[in-house]
Amino acid sequence: MAVTSKEINGKGAGRVSVVPRGLGPVAYGVTFVLAALAIYVLVGTAVEWGRVKLDDLRYGRPRTTHLEGYVGHGAEVGGRPTRLVGLNIDRQVVVLELPAGDATQVRSLPGPYLFGADEHLTPVILSLRDMDGDGLDDLIVDVRNEQVVYLNRDGGFRLPTPEEQQVLLQKHGS
Repeated sequence: MAVTSKEINGKGAGRVSVVPRGLGPVAYGVTFVLAALAIYVLVGTAVEWGRVKLDDLRYGRPRTTHLEGYVGHGAEVGGRPTRLVGLNIDRQVVVLELPAGDATQVRSLPGPYLFGADEHLTPVILSLRDMDGDGLDDLIVDVRNEQVVYLNRDGGFRLPTPEEQQVLLQKHGS
């Protein structure tokens, strides 16, 4: 039996080129950019997942934090500090004040409502500092690096009036 070869359709059998010669480096570059973008998205997702899990360990669900301090409210005469509990309950920030830790005298301070995706996972940070220079610690509620100041007046905490707010802005900058 004899073996013969023939050209099919007049084209050479050994030539198969799908991509033009100058397109190879461009294809590699596009592939590299797409791979880098995919890695960036995966790493960002993993970091965000880790941050949420760390906040779950730190603040729980719903996000809760607490603070103790002597703020000069009447029930503290027994030497027990006032307890403050900051909560983010379905995007509504609430602060509960327990003068001298007494749950029968609990006071509720409404805070801001949070808008946006996953804001129900935002922690509420509480601190005490004299903001108006009257010698009494005021309550500072920090949510997403935004601070809400509750002035310590007349045995309780309250939001500042517009005039008091202007004084605080001048004193501590904007």
